[in-house]
Amino acid sequence: MSEIPKIIVLGIGNILMSDEGVGVRALERLKEKYSFPENVEMHDGGTTGLHGLLPLVEEADHLVVIDAVNGEGEAGTLYRYTSDDFKKIFPKKLSAHEIGFMECLTVAELNGRLPKSVIIIGIKPEDMQTPNIGLTSTIKLKVDELAEAAAKEIESLGVHHQKL
Repeated sequence: MSEIPKIIVLGIGNILMSDEGVGVRALERLKEKYSFPENVEMHDGGTTGLHGLLPLVEEADHLVVIDAVNGEGEAGTLYRYTSDDFKKIFPKKLSAHEIGFMECLTVAELNGRLPKSVIIIGIKPEDMQTPNIGLTSTIKLKVDELAEAAAKEIESLGVHHQKL
């Protein structure tokens, strides 16, 4: 009998800095709209650094991260990266959390506890500089789509969910 894989979904971001908090807001939406089995855990990574994220990264068989990603294209563009993709483009500034998150992946790898798969689901923010607890209107309109992309990623790991 095979063990059921543990899937951890992390929403990362600072909800006090406008679109910087989109990862946390999309995670909240994912929890509101979908029901997953017990092997899927959802965690608000907020602005937690290495010490808060590393235990979660290391205990995951599969990791799905939702975050603001300052990639190419217009605000609201959705992205999907594997950890290998993310490492290749790491020299470009993608997220305010990329250094802490990349450190987590590196330390987990050094410890021999890197998840089997790491997927980053992101969205290009419109504003991450303005202190504001709300998202910009552009990004607010995309939160459902970002949550749905994360749900599809979880489903691709063989986990069936129920829409609420």
